[in-house]
Amino acid sequence: MDKHSKIFVAGHNGLVGSSIARKLESLGYDNLILKSRKELDLLNQEAVEKFFKAESIEYVFLAAAKVGGIMANQQEKADFIYENLQIQNNIIYNAYKYKVKKLLFLGSSCIYPRNCPQPIKEEYLLTGELEPTNDAYAVAKIAGIKMCQSFNDQYGTNFISVMPTNLYGPNDNFNLIGSHVLPALIRKMYEAKINKAGSLELWGSGSAKREFLHVDDLADATVYLMNSYDGSDIVNIGTGTDLSIKELALKIKELIGYQGEIIWDTTKPDGTPRKLLDVSRLKQLGWTAKIKLEDGLQNTIAWFIENYDHLRQ
Repeated sequence: MDKHSKIFVAGHNGLVGSSIARKLESLGYDNLILKSRKELDLLNQEAVEKFFKAESIEYVFLAAAKVGGIMANQQEKADFIYENLQIQNNIIYNAYKYKVKKLLFLGSSCIYPRNCPQPIKEEYLLTGELEPTNDAYAVAKIAGIKMCQSFNDQYGTNFISVMPTNLYGPNDNFNLIGSHVLPALIRKMYEAKINKAGSLELWGSGSAKREFLHVDDLADATVYLMNSYDGSDIVNIGTGTDLSIKELALKIKELIGYQGEIIWDTTKPDGTPRKLLDVSRLKQLGWTAKIKLEDGLQNTIAWFIENYDHLRQ
């Protein structure tokens, strides 16, 4: 990408898109196209086509998506599959039609089978059954990967797909109904502290293991790959290390300074038992994660506390 290239960051107000936009701006890219949902409804096929026709976009970071934790994925399956398919179809097709030079599609580690070997290699895709708590979202993301690969095969496009692990960081969704585990733990722990609660109940057994990547590391990786990688093979983006949800909860408890007891509600689901990405391909391409979990947690907790009054409205 040239520093003056016309770059569309789809979903720039979300956790991932906002970090990619910040990264690009910090590197001197000065021609970013950023559209809010009010300005451009990515579910609207006609509106998206008009946008691509008018703007002559050169590069696309497809970070727009409907995302959420276990509860949201279980309760809103129809919305998750419809909205994600619609956004992907509109953007990927029009990127082809209006001759975008390169597109980067952001998938998710939930595309992989529930019980596949650990750490998860890219070639394990479609080798087993999906985790039922988020299968609708996973199917949509798999369709996005296959769409990119199919356009590359048939039309010679340069559409790449990356699979990030669990993400966290500033501008995350801290709403307890739709949030992922890490921001939910931060909010619950902080509110238990300020409310002087003697105990805090958390979902599941705490035994499930997860890998966490700071969103600023992801942004750095996506810009790196956009500039250095061409190919249809998907690329995992992660740290290559994981920890249990119980260990994560204790780290957050310590950093926030909550003194109460944690009670695990084992009647609630844990989700996939373990989800650790194999990042060998990414390392071979020349990129590794830089932000340590404790540093990233401190950064995220500080941002959450600073923005707490606004977030709870």
